[in-house]
Amino acid sequence: MSSLSRVLRGTTSFNSSMIRRISSSATTASTEITAAIAPPKNSLSSIVNDERNPKRMVEKFKKACESERFRANIAVYDRTVRRLVAAKRLHFVKEILEEQNKYRDMSKEGFAARIISLYGKAGMFENAQKVFDEMPEKNCKRSVRSFNALLSAYGLSKKFDLVEQLFYDLPDKLLIEPDIVSYNTLIKALCEKGSFSEAVALLDVIENEGLKPDIITFNTLLLSSYLKGQFEQGEEIWAKMVQKNVARDIRTYNARLLGLANEAKSEDLVNLFEEMKASEIKPDVFSFNAMIRGSINQGKMDEAKSWYREIVKHGYRPDKATFALLLPAMCKAGDFGSAMELCKEAFSKRYLVGQATLQQLVDELVRGSKRGEAEEIVEMAKTNDFLKMKLDLSSQEE
Repeated sequence: MSSLSRVLRGTTSFNSSMIRRISSSATTASTEITAAIAPPKNSLSSIVNDERNPKRMVEKFKKACESERFRANIAVYDRTVRRLVAAKRLHFVKEILEEQNKYRDMSKEGFAARIISLYGKAGMFENAQKVFDEMPEKNCKRSVRSFNALLSAYGLSKKFDLVEQLFYDLPDKLLIEPDIVSYNTLIKALCEKGSFSEAVALLDVIENEGLKPDIITFNTLLLSSYLKGQFEQGEEIWAKMVQKNVARDIRTYNARLLGLANEAKSEDLVNLFEEMKASEIKPDVFSFNAMIRGSINQGKMDEAKSWYREIVKHGYRPDKATFALLLPAMCKAGDFGSAMELCKEAFSKRYLVGQATLQQLVDELVRGSKRGEAEEIVEMAKTNDFLKMKLDLSSQEE
């Protein structure tokens, strides 16, 4: 029995050892497979994206640019420029974009057009123009692609007169034929500078050039007309869009919902909302804000509150515009209780509320002899980690 016991113990020991080795091998193999499938945590993109200090971000970005794969990452370029612009570090934007001149990519029109567009997003139109002008020196062709990027850069920089000037001057000089993107950029610039009739007239010009106005063309014209109170003009554009059988999207519907809300056409507003849903276009927060606006303009505050609840029900977060509509309207209706309740909900759920809206609420509360409630709002705004706003509690009482 003793010999048998020793044999059994030896077998057990042998099997355990084998199991440990097999298990270890399996774990190693699993780790290698996972590493092959999952992107490395310390990828060049993540190293740049995770950096919070602007100066170090620039240093890491420039180092990462040595990788051809990194230079092909459009998203990280866009994100980095946006972050630097938000931090008001335009000199750093110039530094990282000028760094690109070191690479052969600048001889490719697509890459050069990206750099032009990025300068535009930073409002640095002169730098964008410089990149465009120097493209021939780098043996980089200039076609409608880079031309459109330049037009967009001027538009984003709010140089709307220059967009118009470039559109009419450059194509003949460079033998470039503007496409629908070119025309859409010009139309947006004309709308922004207030030349709405000229923008609308381009619809016929586009067709005469053998091009077709697309959804972006119509959405730009629709939003501009409804926003500026030119309701009848907007309705004409809507009708033309339907006539030409151009598919409508959420932006199309939101533009007209806004127009109908501003005109207090409640029945048409609800009908259009239902039509949008029937078209299987899911309403977004802008759609609901339009419905709230329409209800307020009709003096139907209970209906406006119901539309507010629909925002969260559909999986969205109310935005600054939502509260800018509801809070003053509640105060105007003398419904300070609802205004306070809505404000507290915004604080607790970390919704974004504009400082001007909160200040208006505080002023209305004081005017309505609700100084205690006003003081409560001021304190909550000051101590809320998300907002940290200082509101003025100067008495508005007569």
